[in-house]
Amino acid sequence: MTFAALLHRWKTDPLTAPNVAAWRIQAARPAEWHPLPPDLPPRLANSLQKREIRALYSHQAEAWQAARRGEHLAIATGTASGKTLCYNLPVLAVLEENPHTRALYLFPTKALAQDQLSVLHQHFSVPAAIYDGDTPQARRADIRKNARLVLSNPDMLHTGILPHHTGWADFFRHLRFVVIDELHAYRGVFGSHVANVLRRLKRVAAFYGARPQFILTSATIANPRELAESLIEETVTLIERDGSARGERHFLIYNPPVVEEALGVRKSALHETARLADDLLETATQAVIFARSRRSVELLLRFLDATAARPTTQANQPVRGYRSGYLPVERREIERGLREGSVRLVVATNALELGIDIGGMGAVLIMGYPGSVASIRQQAGRAGRGDAPAAAVLIATPNPLDQFLARHPEYLLERSPEQGLVNPNHLLILLQHIRCALFELPFRAGEGFGRVPPEQVEEYLDVLTSSGEAHRSTNTTYWMADAYPAAGVSLRSASPETVVLQVEDGGAARMIGEVDSASAPWMVHPRAVYLHEGQQYFVQHLDLAAGRATLIPVALDYFTEPLRESALRVLSVQEQTNEKAWGEVQVITQVTGFRKRAWTSGENLGQEALDLPPTEMQTTAYWLSIPAEVVQALSREGLWTNSPNDYGPHWPQIREQVRARDGFRCQMCGRPETARQHDVHHKVPFRMFREAGGTIRREEANRLENLITLCPECHRKAETNVRVRSGLAGLGYALSNLAPLFLMCAPGDLGLHIEPVENPVFGAPCVALYDQVPGGIGFSQKLFALHQELLRQARELISACPCQEGCPSCVGPGGENGQGGKAETLAILRELA
Repeated sequence: MTFAALLHRWKTDPLTAPNVAAWRIQAARPAEWHPLPPDLPPRLANSLQKREIRALYSHQAEAWQAARRGEHLAIATGTASGKTLCYNLPVLAVLEENPHTRALYLFPTKALAQDQLSVLHQHFSVPAAIYDGDTPQARRADIRKNARLVLSNPDMLHTGILPHHTGWADFFRHLRFVVIDELHAYRGVFGSHVANVLRRLKRVAAFYGARPQFILTSATIANPRELAESLIEETVTLIERDGSARGERHFLIYNPPVVEEALGVRKSALHETARLADDLLETATQAVIFARSRRSVELLLRFLDATAARPTTQANQPVRGYRSGYLPVERREIERGLREGSVRLVVATNALELGIDIGGMGAVLIMGYPGSVASIRQQAGRAGRGDAPAAAVLIATPNPLDQFLARHPEYLLERSPEQGLVNPNHLLILLQHIRCALFELPFRAGEGFGRVPPEQVEEYLDVLTSSGEAHRSTNTTYWMADAYPAAGVSLRSASPETVVLQVEDGGAARMIGEVDSASAPWMVHPRAVYLHEGQQYFVQHLDLAAGRATLIPVALDYFTEPLRESALRVLSVQEQTNEKAWGEVQVITQVTGFRKRAWTSGENLGQEALDLPPTEMQTTAYWLSIPAEVVQALSREGLWTNSPNDYGPHWPQIREQVRARDGFRCQMCGRPETARQHDVHHKVPFRMFREAGGTIRREEANRLENLITLCPECHRKAETNVRVRSGLAGLGYALSNLAPLFLMCAPGDLGLHIEPVENPVFGAPCVALYDQVPGGIGFSQKLFALHQELLRQARELISACPCQEGCPSCVGPGGENGQGGKAETLAILRELA
């Protein structure tokens, strides 16, 4: 079957065609060519001729001219548009013209650095070398001395180069270019750290008399210039008009069919992805499947194993996996197999998303929205490099964000609503990097740090002086502590404290990694199943005071999910307009237990309680309050279930009568009462006896046959089963799932808190979304600005969902025998419009 026949099948197949929510075709586009620059050094021109490059795309020519003028550049053109040549040409030209010049290339992953080094060695004659954590010690001195082009990553620059800059003196003295590839990866906490690492880089370079020129490349995001200028704190020239050629591109959004309309349950995205992958294998179309997690990669491989003809030798397998945890030699083998054609289908996490050279794919399947428009365009761009036609298919999951995008493909194809946000002046992050900068070079009186003014730097230095880490002498402050500060600073966390993960399996104890202390209670709580490089570990003990978690390797058929409770306290209000506000808050979070879920089906296998101390974090939040008049209007319509239940004046006596009837024992597990009285539970939820006007038929709800005695643990299980989801909870669910689309962040970067009744913290009932980063990273302020757009899109998402009561695709599900909050949520949004 040909590729055209495959597209025809998907258009006509009754199992596929009705579920294609969108099918967009981008016409083939010819290249916009410019002649090779006349000032291109002859040896460089000859190298291009050998690669049969006789002209440049328009954006490559524009980048050459701007770079030759000495401007800092940000290049934001499409995947496979030749961005690498945009920086390689001007950098290599200057290296050719001046034998002393040096350049530094920074990539977010080691694999990208390896890929680019092979390009340089294969096509250009330049002394280039990788300097990262895998570089042998025996080679490092030679690289520092002789390499004119060093390829590294921000982590190595942070811990392995800048603190030891005296060994790199000649390199920094002649540093002319710094290239930062995959700019869009540097956002949030990681980007805020990297911005400070670049401040330190510029400070060290200035010490040696150098002022390097920066060239940055990015996938398509809403604010490439703003993000680039925030990272390097320089004026940047943006080049975003893409002049490269492109074959015909098909972009499909496939929404698995609804199998239970009342509950909104759809067919498994995993099974449907495997089915479409079988079509690709049948047509011999080389393809990549992107999955969101390592677990999904392994499950897909199992499904495909059952249908694909797989040879016994791994090296010749046409279907392979590709994710973190694979050895570098395995990854290189898979990449080579893709380029040569022996690997027909690879199932990957986003480890393969960035610009590693794997040749042109005929198709890409993306199982679930990967978290940002930049990522989905990067993944879809893996299909059809060159003039050949290609297809990319997004298979939607039941997640509200996926369902929203299934109905609004323009968010993926016509605009990028998300922005890359960084906050380099975040209090904790900045303090950590001023420590590192002070270790590298003393601070003189009146010296700033990037755009941080001298007087603010002075305040940080006072803190370090008072703690004994620094010493001030005359007009200079020196580092005094024995500690090596960069070694204790993770670029992926705002928290300076970490918990070490220690494995004890009968041999010598070994460390497999670390997590920041704020994340430890929910990531490595006692009895958690922790996944590291494909291996499951069972957490036996967590000692927060000692900063250590003890794990053992296991092979279990379930994974764990933490159960958390939170409380917020408003510290200050930065802005407030009508029902919306944002400001500083204190978040008190406690992990109260965990849920076990089956590894393959996700079935709930039960939950267990935990006794862990609460944690506190100061951050920023955006909150939406429900005015009293709205509550009153909805209550009159019977569309407000957030108020506490009023069981009536005789409830204490009824409760005592039920407990006595049941012998003061839990009627599910038989546990007798101890110091704490058992609960009395309504079998049919109390709120389901509400009449049209909002009045509840108490006598009917409180009939003895509708009441049962349960212990606290069984009561929690029963409440989950018959939960009545309120409109406010539904609104919070929808907003928290939509917000990441506009913020270019992961869902885990935001916390959700709901105050269902009038309260002393916010006053009115409210929904709050807060930054899951100490001090905040800027998300809350952005949500405040996007308030009306967010409400409008939430209302549209919920209205368009085919379910009756509420489901995982809109407001979240009620209990198995309970009730969703779809009507209430829509009523709240209607009143707030």
